[in-house]
Amino acid sequence: MNLKMDPYMLLSIVNTKLRNRYRTVAELAEEEALDQARLLEALKKIGYSYNDQTNQFVGEANEDH
Repeated sequence: MNLKMDPYMLLSIVNTKLRNRYRTVAELAEEEALDQARLLEALKKIGYSYNDQTNQFVGEANEDH
């Protein structure tokens, strides 16, 4: 997975993988050989952050606090 791809495409792929295969973003990053900090930053730039309770990246307006 290329972290430089369109960020919305990246978001879609990552959330699909989290839903179908991985229990955490850390597990996804390790198994996919991704830099977790860079992944989080790439999605933060478009207003999405990881929600560990739902195991998905959510937009700031949808995030449960």
